[in-house]
Amino acid sequence: MKKLILENHEDLIAKRVTARDLLDDSFAIADENKKLNAFISLLKDESYNKADEIDAKITSGKAINILEGIPAALKDIFNMTGTKTTAGSKILENYISPYNATVTEKLLSGGAVIMGKTNMDAFAHGSSTETSDFGPALNPYDNSRVPGGSSGGSAIAVATGIVPYAIGTETAGSIRGPAAWCGVYGFAGTFGRISRYGIIAMGSSLDRAGVIANSVYDCALVADILGGMDEFDATTIRELKTEYATHLNDNYVSGIRIGIPKQFLDSRIDKEVSETSMKVIKSLEKLGAKIIEIDLMDPKYSIAVYTIINRSEVSSNLARIDGIRFGHDSSKTEEEIINHIALSRGEAFGNEAQQRSLTGAYSLSAGYYNEYYSKASKVRTLIINDFKKAFEKVDLIMGPTMPTVAPKLGVTKNNPLFGELADILAEPSALSGLPCISIPAGLNSEGLPIGVQIIGPQFSEQKVLDLAYTCERRVL
Repeated sequence: MKKLILENHEDLIAKRVTARDLLDDSFAIADENKKLNAFISLLKDESYNKADEIDAKITSGKAINILEGIPAALKDIFNMTGTKTTAGSKILENYISPYNATVTEKLLSGGAVIMGKTNMDAFAHGSSTETSDFGPALNPYDNSRVPGGSSGGSAIAVATGIVPYAIGTETAGSIRGPAAWCGVYGFAGTFGRISRYGIIAMGSSLDRAGVIANSVYDCALVADILGGMDEFDATTIRELKTEYATHLNDNYVSGIRIGIPKQFLDSRIDKEVSETSMKVIKSLEKLGAKIIEIDLMDPKYSIAVYTIINRSEVSSNLARIDGIRFGHDSSKTEEEIINHIALSRGEAFGNEAQQRSLTGAYSLSAGYYNEYYSKASKVRTLIINDFKKAFEKVDLIMGPTMPTVAPKLGVTKNNPLFGELADILAEPSALSGLPCISIPAGLNSEGLPIGVQIIGPQFSEQKVLDLAYTCERRVL
């Protein structure tokens, strides 16, 4: 059942349900869908204590914030005090967070009831959630297929009705991809809009937090709460608090110039995905939008650039974990701890982490830095400028989110570049740090979800959300 934040909020205010009732329902649905492996850990004690606190507040007649008492799920890459934060890796299996990520702190301060930490590709290395050390997650539409990644668990939690919204992260397409393949909405703002403090880093110049939900309004609402400058993250944008949800416009269409990159609809894209995407776009044209074909740099260059930059940053970020005993377990003997440290120096890292670290170390090594990383950085600038030129002609860009529908489990085996190839339509905008959203566009002939993405220039989140809202209300 589709869950929405505002509906739950109104039910709480009217006392039709209690926060404990909502939480009971979330855990019941999570149990029914246990085989999908959406969660790494469920936080029953913490969440019920929070729910009871909110119920007492309502009973006493006090007003509540819109997120208070409403269950949420958090990708297991965000630190949350007193809980395990594994990043999907057994290396961090016993790591207990000593502090809250800024995102976590804002959610808790707003009264959110975080009922669990969701499954993900280990260290966010992947686009399938198959590489999780805690077992693969399964697509809710077809359990023989992947849900997308690395925020697969968060997308499943929303798609199955466990929670009305969940938090994910995106380095290439790790919010948009799972949203598309699980039939929900996935939004990520301009790089720096939401703090990265307290997120276990993958690619520091690429990582960004975002929202997966069942509506554009819910994405906008949660993004408003999470955004803002953070003294702990120097890359955060120094602007006033956003009010996307308040200003949503479902008539943002007349005269809007929508660019369709011809590279997003060529032979590399599944025919049904292309046709479904164009059906949505053509519907906007009937409402008054101007559809303009544009020519962007071929996404294949983004694959090469992303591969080098991402793996270089992965190599640097994983170096702080390699060989360190995170989450000391007092029940272990000194010999067991020493053996664990020895194991973590390579063997405990999964194949994906090892491959990325080795490739990244090579790209950054003396004699090869200029040949690979430096050159990739220059081409990244060309990609950024390519988008800037495109946005001189159009207001927003649309196209399929993913090149295919969700593939079968096992697709990543012996395929070290699966993630980069799967995210081919997301990587250019990710490298450019552009705001984007994936919206559900319908199902293919096999009943599998297809997503359409909207991309805007930097700081154009309101326009991106407005067009998505128009699609949701007047097209889909």
